[in-house]
Amino acid sequence: MSTEKLLAGKTAVVTGASSGIGRAIAESLGSAGAHVVLGGRTPEPMAASVAKITTAGGSGEAHVLDVRKVDEMRAFVAHATESTGRLDIMVNNAGLSHPEAILEESDPEHWRVMLETNVFALLVGSQAAVGAMRACGAEGHLVNISSVAAQRADSGVYGATKHAVNCINNTLRRELMEDPIKVLTVMPGAIATNFARNFDSAILQGLVGMAGGGEAANVEITKGERLPDEVLAGAQAAIPGHLCTPEDVADAVLWAVTRPASVHLSEIVVRPKRDLNL
Repeated sequence: MSTEKLLAGKTAVVTGASSGIGRAIAESLGSAGAHVVLGGRTPEPMAASVAKITTAGGSGEAHVLDVRKVDEMRAFVAHATESTGRLDIMVNNAGLSHPEAILEESDPEHWRVMLETNVFALLVGSQAAVGAMRACGAEGHLVNISSVAAQRADSGVYGATKHAVNCINNTLRRELMEDPIKVLTVMPGAIATNFARNFDSAILQGLVGMAGGGEAANVEITKGERLPDEVLAGAQAAIPGHLCTPEDVADAVLWAVTRPASVHLSEIVVRPKRDLNL
């Protein structure tokens, strides 16, 4: 996608921006001219993204936060607004999955953290962002990342959180009908990202196998820990028909938020040509 400065003068906030889809969206919006405020748990990759955005002619800043804490989330959005005096785009991307059978395997704390991250934090972020957009009179975009899991009736606790996201987004769209603020639901399919860190150990080792030789060959993966970039890149390159890239989702988001004011895109599904059933 062209790096024309379509978002010059705009301010964007992205959560979950230290890896994967969130990081790609932040870099894409920044390359298009927006001042991007990145929020996430790991500072080093966000600092690298800010440097990349700056090199591309944009500007950005990064903040470490726990999106599940109301005060931190509200302060994060408030600080972003204070930096430039406005907020135009809010991307609630932070999310995680513990893909476990409900009756036999699941730890109730895993249910809690999924609900708090995927649903509660998104609600707090959306409320704070809409308040900031209204205060500065922005023709804003509220972009909430869901999942194709929301299209399945049996997608477990994680899927239930994404069904909730879709329901929340439809409600927000109705509540904002008289505001110049658009609500976009983005439903990614299988993407090569750090999202997979909580998958079964056999699947994680399978990713290493897909990645093949080079630096990825000697990598040891521990369930729950951050997945190395070289493993994710290698897996995506090995089965491109079964995995999209974070940049594919970022391209869709950038396209959506640069449509004319008269066009309201409500939902986008980004999935590979062949579904990857894990």
